Amino acid sequence: MSTTFQANLTDTEYNGWANYETWNVALWIQNDRSLYEIARECGDYQSFCDYVGSNAKTGDGVKYNDPKVNVIELNSDVFDF
Repeated sequence: MSTTFQANLTDTEYNGWANYETWNVALWIQNDRSLYEIARECGDYQSFCDYVGSNAKTGDGVKYNDPKVNVIELNSDVFDF
């Protein structure tokens, strides 16, 4: 088990991702087969959010359309098929 520590109060990165919300969304999309297949069909994060709906959440309760989610990072790192 590894632990991520915040280096200082302005350090908002989480496990190499922009923040917790972005990391959590990426984790669920990349590790849930049905979400991954939907993501592949959609091709980009905005289309994915439109498909799953405005109230959809990860298994950990993060809304896919949370404004904290870094869409640019997800498009380049998760939706790069």
